[in-house]
Amino acid sequence: MNEVPADVPVIVGPGVAADPALLAQLAGREFAALGVRGTLVHARDAAHLLSLVRDGAVVVPGPEAEVRALIRRPLGGVVWVDVHRADGVEPGEGAAHLHGRGLSGLSWGIRHAVHRARHAPLRIRYGPSRDQWGDLYVPKGVVRPPVVALVHGGYWRSIWAADLMEALCADLTGRGFAVWNLEYRRPDTHGWPATVADVATGLSALHTRPDAPGPGDSSGPGGAPGSRGDRSPVPGPDLRPDLGPDLGLDLGLDLGLDLDRVAVAGHSAGAQLALRAMADGTPAAPAAPQLVVSLAGVLDLVEGDRRWLSSGAVAAALGARSTAPDDRGYDAASPLLRVPIGVPQLIVQGAADDLDLIDFGRRYARAAERAGDDVTYLELPGDHFDVITPATPIWQATAEAIAAALD
Repeated sequence: MNEVPADVPVIVGPGVAADPALLAQLAGREFAALGVRGTLVHARDAAHLLSLVRDGAVVVPGPEAEVRALIRRPLGGVVWVDVHRADGVEPGEGAAHLHGRGLSGLSWGIRHAVHRARHAPLRIRYGPSRDQWGDLYVPKGVVRPPVVALVHGGYWRSIWAADLMEALCADLTGRGFAVWNLEYRRPDTHGWPATVADVATGLSALHTRPDAPGPGDSSGPGGAPGSRGDRSPVPGPDLRPDLGPDLGLDLGLDLGLDLDRVAVAGHSAGAQLALRAMADGTPAAPAAPQLVVSLAGVLDLVEGDRRWLSSGAVAAALGARSTAPDDRGYDAASPLLRVPIGVPQLIVQGAADDLDLIDFGRRYARAAERAGDDVTYLELPGDHFDVITPATPIWQATAEAIAAALD
């Protein structure tokens, strides 16, 4: 565990259209929840903002060109938070960029800054795109720890990223597990085939030596994950420089992980991706995982599309409606249509979540069991994010089930 900075500076750039009192309220709430001290300062201009920035700062840059030009500069481990959607922004070396989450993005930015200060992982790339990587957390003092691979959700939209799972990374590492937190290209910017290929390749990277070229992503939408572009190193906020950016690792041999004991857990849309990868025969270890966990999963894509879940997220991701003639995308993509998958499963669902997701989880568990799969259905009080919040009873029960499966 790393030393947390004495305080977490939050800097708001000029021209940010947000109520100052509300920003202060959001920041103060996160400081208290995370047990850190923090400050919030409104910068007058680009020069003032630059004078305030330091490693570990959280910055809401705003619209001014001079301020936005600072995002690309190597200013250390800054977390840039755009409250608007801002695709294609490449932060400077060591920095991170979150965007498109509205004012709540400030909360996520503070969490990300604190989590990565406390638990710095090893970043390993498995392809040329800036989104083709995984963060590996290894518990200290544990010989041959089992592995939990995490696949984040966010309704397949690129405004959501692997930082969603960082609280679980810390919790699972504290329980003695190694954690592989997977990032992947999302279909709204790269196409559905790229997303499917990345999850398969990223999970397989656990037991292969990842080929790790640079950041050029010349494949285009749906392109092959191994397409070559610019081979310069990809800067990542948590990359350990002593190991270098393009190191190929055999994670079991080189880092002492027990790849005979692996669980894969996906949240929301990430659960669909994880179950689909298992159904496609993409293991996260030489043998099939001991457990696949759906955390509030989107498990029936046909009904998800017909019910216009999250304003049409399913059709937007797959590129077609479920009623499209001669379209077989849903047959392959929907977990409900892929059972049995032949891997033990834990279907976790918060009772206060979206009613459609509760319906999907219950019907999927029954269908998988009828098809011959080993399935446990766990429904407890909690909402869509309680299933990835370490302090909640529903996550505590889930973590205990994972531990029992990997014992």
